Amino acid sequence: MNDFDLGEFLPYQLAVLSERVSRDFAQHYRSRFGISRAEWRVIAHLSQANEVSVRDIHLRAELEKSKVSRAAARLEAAGYVTKTANAQDRRLVSLALTDKGRALMAEMTPIADAFQQRAMAQLGDDAAAFLAGMRALLHDPGETPDD
Repeated sequence: MNDFDLGEFLPYQLAVLSERVSRDFAQHYRSRFGISRAEWRVIAHLSQANEVSVRDIHLRAELEKSKVSRAAARLEAAGYVTKTANAQDRRLVSLALTDKGRALMAEMTPIADAFQQRAMAQLGDDAAAFLAGMRALLHDPGETPDD
């Protein structure tokens, strides 16, 4: 055996934590609204902008393009989003929330806020340091702090 301890390996711990937190939060919106994790991520990203491309969501949400496309198709069929092809390049698709999608996000926002508050309460006095550490790890080393 070697001295490597997987349980103490930061990338492993972050992956397990991310999966656990994401799974726990998913129980809230899946049971109440019947949407998947990918659908939640698409709706959440669209709530931050008027129109977003599938490619943008793929890059920002760390989701495969195929998952974003399938989620967008289900959300469009349910009336939560509209899809518009780019006039210059029909392969590029922009997504936007419909009124029904904005209403869904408005209903989900207090649930997300409450979930975050419970998670922060679990961290207690370490919450601010934890968030600062996460931001430091998420920060692209090629960026400057003002980017």
